[in-house]
Amino acid sequence: MTGDLARDVTTGVTTVATAPLTGALAAFADAGVLAPADVHVASTLARLGGEGDDAVVLAAALAVRAVRFGSVCVDLARVRELDPALPWPEPPAWVDAVRASGLVTVGSADAEPEDVRPLRFAGNLLYLERYWRQERVVARWVDAAIAESGRGTSPGGETDPALAATLDRLFPTAEQDDLQRRAVEVAATHRFSIIAGGPGTGKTWTVARLLAALQSQAQSGQGTRLRVALAAPTGKAAARLAESIGAAAAEARFPAQDRAHVEGLTATTLHRLLGARPGTSRFTFDRSNRLPHDVVVVDEASMVSLTLMSRLMDALRPDCRLVLVGDPDQLASIEVGAVLGDLVARPGTPVVRLEVMHRFSETTDIPALAAAIRTGDPARVDVAVRGRGIEFIPVDASRAGPARLAGVRDDVVAAGRAVVTAARRGDAMEALARIRGHQVLCAHREGVYGVREWGRQAEAWLRRSVEGYGREGAWYVGRPLLITQNDHQLRLYNGDVGVVVAHDGGVRAAFERDGDVVREIPGRLGAVDTVHALSIHRSQGSQYERVTVVLPPASSPLMTRELLYTAVTRAQEHVRIVGTPEALAAAVRRPIVRASGLRGQE
Repeated sequence: MTGDLARDVTTGVTTVATAPLTGALAAFADAGVLAPADVHVASTLARLGGEGDDAVVLAAALAVRAVRFGSVCVDLARVRELDPALPWPEPPAWVDAVRASGLVTVGSADAEPEDVRPLRFAGNLLYLERYWRQERVVARWVDAAIAESGRGTSPGGETDPALAATLDRLFPTAEQDDLQRRAVEVAATHRFSIIAGGPGTGKTWTVARLLAALQSQAQSGQGTRLRVALAAPTGKAAARLAESIGAAAAEARFPAQDRAHVEGLTATTLHRLLGARPGTSRFTFDRSNRLPHDVVVVDEASMVSLTLMSRLMDALRPDCRLVLVGDPDQLASIEVGAVLGDLVARPGTPVVRLEVMHRFSETTDIPALAAAIRTGDPARVDVAVRGRGIEFIPVDASRAGPARLAGVRDDVVAAGRAVVTAARRGDAMEALARIRGHQVLCAHREGVYGVREWGRQAEAWLRRSVEGYGREGAWYVGRPLLITQNDHQLRLYNGDVGVVVAHDGGVRAAFERDGDVVREIPGRLGAVDTVHALSIHRSQGSQYERVTVVLPPASSPLMTRELLYTAVTRAQEHVRIVGTPEALAAAVRRPIVRASGLRGQE
């Protein structure tokens, strides 16, 4: 029962009716530090476990709260920083009480099945037991894989001559980034590795060469072909991964003899790779039924939660090679954990960070702005926003008049008109390409700074400026679409973007898939929204020529450094930031802090 309570709180499905709080927890609830669900779960655990110490119940409630905010655990040594004015228990006595509680297992040793308790205390970190176990799965798998490093190297540590020859073929000239060659070498000689880097640094270009190198090694050594799985957390990201690798292999500079090693590769979501069972949290593949693959590559790994990463690592064969690919400076999973960032910071992890951005226009300083944001220094960002291809409108976005927003309106109308023109003549591929001309990105979903309000404003501009726009009913030609729920039957996934186009006297909803266009009858679509503006979270993995970022007030806790970095790096040529200087500085100073033990766990 206790495990179910904790699980329900973390997925947001529990609705609890609680009596007015009294005692030690009341002050924390009144201050907004604890939500009713936090208190409900902790109080229920205490009642079932016979725990009467309010300090222990407070600690349990804080552990539940931590999960709600994406942390794996709560650090009892630092948690008072949330609000120092609250009546926190004295640290030594608090820790002693938690350690002595019957609700808590102390230390890192696995408990016997009959002695599993709902909480785990390790160091100063207090976990819900299920998340401690998931973290241990990841830590142990990674540490075991790192201990097996050295594949493809000689006893002295030098690169094996056969691998060196393969690398020389795949990277024949100095025009390639030396770090990309190094990333392939590291991944080819380690059972676990991370290829990190920002947008446009050539991560999937590098993965294509890595797969060619691995297949070449396997065929020259054992004469066999490796079983490779390409995966990503979302259907959109999986499709883009396969397309990017295919495009890299099709380049003229890709060695012809290696092309067959990577041509025709497909990618899937992690849930489908593991064999998700509808209606349950279980998978077909697990520690008792391993995946058959020799190599697994996971793209957009920053979006993978601790739970999903632990399930993946549990299902890998002991000799499987795992390569995580992603940007640790981007937003982490909306669920629990920041696994990629934690593993990048974990001592001993084989990481190569690609640094040269190839995707951005040479006429923009967006890469310099992204680098300044990563430093967390508002003064550097203040200088960077004056660069080429960057526009900063220093006003509160909710109060900006038409004159200040003229550039936003012009971009919205220009991109929308181009989409409509292509859609009306039935050119779906062109219409889909034109959607990437400009996007408004918001941190909030609701309110005057949110997606809904700015989407309404964008549509109003289009209706006034584009002849006949939106007058054909709900499925009007040129309507930009966003899939909000996976539809495996149609092979449309949460986050996929499409457009309504003219088709044989009627309309179809067009989406890009594997480089081609598929057209669906609109009535067949399930969960779908109009997407004149987009949340920054949903924009992850996408690229647009021009982007407008709407900043909420400085007081908004949603606008973090990672969110701002993600937003500005969606733009290839021009980024416009609408918000006060105070809001911009606050976002740069406010990193996402997620507690976990992965960064320094033994």
